[in-house]
Amino acid sequence: MGNLPVVTTSFVGRDSELVSVERALRDHRLVTLTGSGGVGKSRLALRTAERARERYADGVWWADLSPLHDEELLATTVCDGVGLLDHSHRRPVAALAEWLSDRRLLLVLDCCERLVGPCAQLVAELLDAAPGLRVLATSREPLGAADELCVEVPPLSAGDEGDDAVRLFHERAAAVAPGLSLDDPENAAAVAEICRRLDGIPLAVELACVQLRGSSPQEITGRLASRMENLTDDTVWPRRHRALRTTIGWSHELCAPLERLLWARLSVFRGAITPADAEAVCAGGPLVAAAVAPALERLADQSVLRRTGDGYRMLDTLREYGAMWLGELAEDVLMADRHARHFAHVAVQAYAGWLGPSQVTWYHRIADTHADLCAALDHLLAEDPEMAMEMAGCAGLFWSCCGHLHQARSYLERVLALPLSTGPHRTRALWALGITLTLQGDHESAGRVGEECRVSADGDGDPEAVLLATHSVSFTYLMMGRPLTAYSVSDRALRDHPGDPAAAPSQLRCRVIRLFALSALGRLDEAYEEAMRLQRISLRFGEHWARAYADHQLALIHLLQGRPRHAESHARAMLASKHELHDSLGIALGLDLLAGAIAAQGNGVAAARASGTGHTFWRMIGHPHRGTPELGAIREQWELRARQAAGDSAYELAYRRASADDAERGLAHALERGLPG
Repeated sequence: MGNLPVVTTSFVGRDSELVSVERALRDHRLVTLTGSGGVGKSRLALRTAERARERYADGVWWADLSPLHDEELLATTVCDGVGLLDHSHRRPVAALAEWLSDRRLLLVLDCCERLVGPCAQLVAELLDAAPGLRVLATSREPLGAADELCVEVPPLSAGDEGDDAVRLFHERAAAVAPGLSLDDPENAAAVAEICRRLDGIPLAVELACVQLRGSSPQEITGRLASRMENLTDDTVWPRRHRALRTTIGWSHELCAPLERLLWARLSVFRGAITPADAEAVCAGGPLVAAAVAPALERLADQSVLRRTGDGYRMLDTLREYGAMWLGELAEDVLMADRHARHFAHVAVQAYAGWLGPSQVTWYHRIADTHADLCAALDHLLAEDPEMAMEMAGCAGLFWSCCGHLHQARSYLERVLALPLSTGPHRTRALWALGITLTLQGDHESAGRVGEECRVSADGDGDPEAVLLATHSVSFTYLMMGRPLTAYSVSDRALRDHPGDPAAAPSQLRCRVIRLFALSALGRLDEAYEEAMRLQRISLRFGEHWARAYADHQLALIHLLQGRPRHAESHARAMLASKHELHDSLGIALGLDLLAGAIAAQGNGVAAARASGTGHTFWRMIGHPHRGTPELGAIREQWELRARQAAGDSAYELAYRRASADDAERGLAHALERGLPG
């Protein structure tokens, strides 16, 4: 179990360091790898974590803190790292401490240097709450936490032909210049000299190695010697960083002017960079749009960018260098603004495309650009609050579905606290906040916000605004255990606004509430007809969110009316759709129904497995009610039936094993396995 990054390049050397770090983790609960930028702290931490997997029953988990510039999102970033998508309204730190309290795992916090104090405080709270927790951190300086053991990460050994830095050079050279032989004495001596001059700093060695495409090892050695002699100002860049400064600066100079410009402009990104995003943000002036994609590839060829999936990433050290040049070009404010406005536009596009065949794609897009969306909102809150309000409202439902409730609530409350104009953007932001609060179980606050949303929608005079407010208000009633009121509110709005859902997408959202309310009221025949209508509408638009909830209700109705095989089919269909959307709440609801359908067919062990996996997802989201209130008694009936079919001991064993398993693996098992024919 875990979420360790996948790195395609090989790990070279560090045998003694690995032994030291592993020994330190056995004896200490907090170990911090310190050292200068580019020295290989993250790679050493990753290699240590990979080798430690078998020693931690609950996995090895990685949290990348490099996108963070303040402590606002620290705890939620670590929650995301360990797979905790908390839906409660507790402080994220409290939720994280409870989640970790009975687990035995290793947590890696990478790139802590910008948040040394907050990281130390967070780690102290977590270690105090979770006896089975070990933390491995990387930072350019110690965290200063109690009982911290610091391990200085030195450069690779360099100077002789068999040293680790030389081995690294040879491995990277095989990819950069596969036809070049470095084994003859002259080349071997030159490579050893390069590594010695670069002090064995891995990033410096890799950047120098790229120059083999156009230069011999001897030519690289000569240029390095000349450059190093010209670096005399230790107040600007400390002596121990000279080698890295040399190679980054050299790489920068060897880039074409437009590539340097792109490097600088890309420094405003926090996460993965797609060619389309890079073009939208960075094109302008001499860097025309058509030149961006080729320049990205050339920067990747020169190891300034790392290829990842369909995009690129920039190492933090190289991002800092780019940001320095962006400031020199006096474009830092301009690029931050362009970056923010671009991602605000992405959120608006995603919201506009919610009801349609690209719905799943938009959910993935919002999830994949989370760090950049947060950076954009931070910028817009200070520079253009009106746009921030529009953006936050558009991203709110996606973030709620993807588990980022704390971030959604924080940004929505911050923007709504500002003295901004009334209108549709404010109505939508209030709706998004109301949904978020309800999902967190804060029904009292949700009720107040829902009423404010209703008043705002009345002022807008727009059917979509009225349906948004209705969705917020009726959803809160439903989750409070008041299905009759939820039905009345949603039904009245749907009768008053019966137009095409394409013009008012919140009609589908209100239909979902009305459907859930009907089944909660025991009006199953009406609920069945409503679910079938909702499915037909969803299929017409090619969307997944509402269709999944129609499947949920069809599964429940079939189960309550004695058709468990039909119920199982719809439960699996719901799970497949909610998995596509990365909707953990929907997955948890679907697993409960699947367990009930399987139990009703007499397979108690399989039902226990599905229920155990469901328990894992409910723990991940920390939901206070495990769905709508009336499901509690029904769930108890399913469990009793499964226990009777399997026997208590077999049921408990299967349930515990599934509860302890990785959530995604358990879900895959639930989706793959049907009942024997």
